[in-house]
Amino acid sequence: MSEFAKPHPHVIDFLLTRRSHLAITLSEPGPDAETLEKILTIGARVPDHGKLAPWRFVIYADEVRTRIGQHLAALAESRNGPLSDAQKTQELNRFTRSAVVIGVLSRAAVHPKIPVWEQELSAGAACMNILTAATAAGFGAQWISEWYSFDDEAARYLGAAEGERFAGFIHIGTPTQAPFERPRPELASIVTHWAGE
Repeated sequence: MSEFAKPHPHVIDFLLTRRSHLAITLSEPGPDAETLEKILTIGARVPDHGKLAPWRFVIYADEVRTRIGQHLAALAESRNGPLSDAQKTQELNRFTRSAVVIGVLSRAAVHPKIPVWEQELSAGAACMNILTAATAAGFGAQWISEWYSFDDEAARYLGAAEGERFAGFIHIGTPTQAPFERPRPELASIVTHWAGE
């Protein structure tokens, strides 16, 4: 074993059992300010070719989440006509399903040496690090992207600047039930060993 790397079997065990919790099953409390800062610090520790930091984070907490729901409901109604009670409730609760929501914005841009695709992958890695860190901190978390991630007007309202788009939103809170396990792909169906031509 190299002196520059040591095994962390407890981390391996954790990653083998990591599971997302549905946002609708999360509640208060969420992480305190110190824990949230650690989660976001871990979120920024991802592969980043050229050290561009082609992503940034937006925190949605407290009463602003209710205002967001009201705005999204009004926007959805302006686009689709009157909403049913169930549809309106769904929009109103988009950001209040969990204690805190972290928006991850990709700001990938054309670069002379670093492909946009690599920058976008880095934003995805930031999402996964936040999700994993929140779970490791003892919270439930889910990474989702819903219609407002891809709607220009909604994204601007939620903080996207020109040239930015949401890689997703990570909902974090206290789990109220065990997460559902789901089937995982068999390695034999997704792994090959390249043997050349």
